[in-house]
Amino acid sequence: MIDQLINWQTLSEQQKKSALARPAIADSALLSTQVANIISRVKNQGDKALFELTEQFDGIALNTLTVSAEQVAQAKARLSDKRLQAIHTAYKQIKSFHSAQQATDITVETTPGVKCTLKTEAIESVGLYIPAGSAPLPSTVLMLGVPAQITGCERTALVCPPDKNGQLADEVLVAANLCGINEIYTVGGAQAIAALAYGTETIPAVNKVFGPGNRYVTEAKTQLSQQVAGFAIDMPAGPSEVLVIADKQANAAFIAADLLSQAEHGVDSQVILLSDSESLIDKVSTELEKQIALLSRRDIAKQALKQSRLILTKDLAQAVEVSNQYGPEHLIVQTENASTLLASLRNAGSIFVGAYTPESAGDYASGTNHVLPTYGYSKVISSLSLADFSRRYTVQEITKAGLASLAECIIELTDAEGLDAHQRAVTIRLEEGA
Repeated sequence: MIDQLINWQTLSEQQKKSALARPAIADSALLSTQVANIISRVKNQGDKALFELTEQFDGIALNTLTVSAEQVAQAKARLSDKRLQAIHTAYKQIKSFHSAQQATDITVETTPGVKCTLKTEAIESVGLYIPAGSAPLPSTVLMLGVPAQITGCERTALVCPPDKNGQLADEVLVAANLCGINEIYTVGGAQAIAALAYGTETIPAVNKVFGPGNRYVTEAKTQLSQQVAGFAIDMPAGPSEVLVIADKQANAAFIAADLLSQAEHGVDSQVILLSDSESLIDKVSTELEKQIALLSRRDIAKQALKQSRLILTKDLAQAVEVSNQYGPEHLIVQTENASTLLASLRNAGSIFVGAYTPESAGDYASGTNHVLPTYGYSKVISSLSLADFSRRYTVQEITKAGLASLAECIIELTDAEGLDAHQRAVTIRLEEGA
């Protein structure tokens, strides 16, 4: 459990840094070598490496890497109407919010005869990584599959680790089908990312890969984005995290439930409570003890709570300052007039405002995306959106008169930079008879 209350006012600068430190990622040198070896095997051996590594890491000897349309149909038939309806509802909600993000081309005549356009088009091929450690994640399929579908990517390939029977969860297959994904492969881990980057006999390479995963997956994404020309990743991703800002009026039971909803993700998850009320913190601590005993994943949550924090701040303004310094993946605000804090809150992947806005809603069905920057990257990286599945490029069209009006500017600047050929490309067009 969380060891003790931390009084922010009494901490030195170094102690403050320690209080907000994330759980250390495992031995990076060893991890880097292990992942590099996996990538090399997939690059050189293709499908053969995928079959061998799946048997080694997942304990299953596969006969095929692909999921057939018949298997998808059977998966749908096995699910209850209630489960199917839940998947459809979440799909509809996510699609509604993401459809509003569709970009339109922008054209500006910056000066007479000079027309500049910003165009947006879908990335041609994308790969979606769906984790499947201790539970299937159809919600992640929807969070990745819906924007790919709306954007209009020509190819969407989904990879997911198989269970001990070599199968993917019915919910994952149904969600993928709903998103129009017909390339589904039973492979996970670093080897799946390598396959998407380099391509194998069965899995064609993609331009960009999306989705969260364990430290091996994250390391593979990082290495491959630096090795393979034209291959990109969505964002760096570390362990899941939530930070709650609360005052004395907040409901301690709600807060404890929110903290535990992230703590149950994994032993390396981190949860933080910032409050200006010591009595509230005490109540939350009591609620954590009470609620954790009822969780099926309580052993995982207990481990996660060991590196989590209950922090007492001088006031809510200081709580906001600490939150901005930490830059959480999820930020929950449970204070009186919670929306008034939004103007001063900067660094967060996604913000949940008010007592009845649990982070779980964003994870599943409010409509926002749950693929978010972690490990402090919310300071510089945005939550996943339609824009991540697109590329933007510019087009310019200039008349002779338009070029003439810019010529003096261009000539002067090319002269300053000593780039004669750049200058000549302008002047030759304006010379008599050119």
